[in-house]
Amino acid sequence: MARQIGKLTTRGITALGPGRHSDGGGLFLQVTPTGARSWTFLFRFGGKRKEMGLGPVHAVGLADARRLAGEARAIIAGGADPLAARRAEENKTKEKPTFGEFADQLIEQIEGGFRNDKHKAQWKMTLGPAYCRSIRSKKIDEIDTADVLRILKPIWLKKAETASRLRGRIERVLDAAAAQGLRGSDNPARWKGGLQPLLPARSKIGRSHHAAMPFAELPTLVARLRSTGGISAHALEFTILTAARSGEVLGARWDEIDMDAAIWTVPASRMKAGKSHRVAMPDRALEILSEMALLRPAGDDQGQVFVFPGRKAGKGLSVMALTMALRRLDLGSYTVHGFRSAFRDWAGEITHYPREIAESALAHAVGNQVELAYRRGDALEKRRSMMQDWADFCGGRHAGGNVIPLPRKG
Repeated sequence: MARQIGKLTTRGITALGPGRHSDGGGLFLQVTPTGARSWTFLFRFGGKRKEMGLGPVHAVGLADARRLAGEARAIIAGGADPLAARRAEENKTKEKPTFGEFADQLIEQIEGGFRNDKHKAQWKMTLGPAYCRSIRSKKIDEIDTADVLRILKPIWLKKAETASRLRGRIERVLDAAAAQGLRGSDNPARWKGGLQPLLPARSKIGRSHHAAMPFAELPTLVARLRSTGGISAHALEFTILTAARSGEVLGARWDEIDMDAAIWTVPASRMKAGKSHRVAMPDRALEILSEMALLRPAGDDQGQVFVFPGRKAGKGLSVMALTMALRRLDLGSYTVHGFRSAFRDWAGEITHYPREIAESALAHAVGNQVELAYRRGDALEKRRSMMQDWADFCGGRHAGGNVIPLPRKG
């Protein structure tokens, strides 16, 4: 090997034409067609051919290039990859971002993977000061198990679902940082082999449920919403009548609505399961849409305006609009999402509609993989009469005059 090293001379390298010229021992002078000259070191490691740049000739002379190549050969002889060794050395001196800075950047980078704006907002909220205040100003490579436990323990039993999702999001942030060489591969937010022995298992915590209003109280609630009026009240009633998720209603645009066919088609991009869903709209839902159409701008030919507009031009209602409409009625701990449970209880307890039809109305998949593969339709017409009966019930027409007064605070 020694006889093959030192083929080039300081004077000779200035006269070499385009191409790759060997100095021996893996060191090469690279000359481009434009005359630019730089050093590169070629080697094999782990069965793969690799290349490591050593710098331009004007900054790194022949002697320095030979020294750098010799150091790389020594690292290889010691059983290590010189490229990995250089990256590790660079990372030691690189200024590390804080957890907050890196988390915010990651959310923007993976924005295309979020189901909708609400999903992105949930990531921002959970990784923001609301839960992660104690680590947002800490360097990303300094986060340890104690930091993660300090965040999760206070909510692990009280907000099981939120805590589980938060843990997973912190884990992803730290994994992304490791992939960029900003911290080691050990992830203090990992469940198996990490936090699992330190926190109660999910099966022991139980699953948190949304507080659902008993369906018998819906007629009184709907009557109060109609007397209240306003966009938020209309949006909340529409949510109840269609058994939809709040995010689906808040994000609804006019191009999803077919008034003549009484069908609202929610695109896959806004559905939790990532599959488009058709909603058979009852008469009262169409009445609400007719009222909202009065607020629709005349130039909205493409149907891109929100069905339930917010205060700012071009924006829909905020993610808290329906919750606030509910709170204004002094209904305690009931949640908007809980109305889906109320619908399901109504369908199962006082109607004869098949379970599969009720689940389909909620956009839930029913049956095993084989059954789902052969079930091509969505039972829209079978659902239509059920949704009309539900709307009639909520409107008091099937309540039998037996309306239960809503509880008030205090």
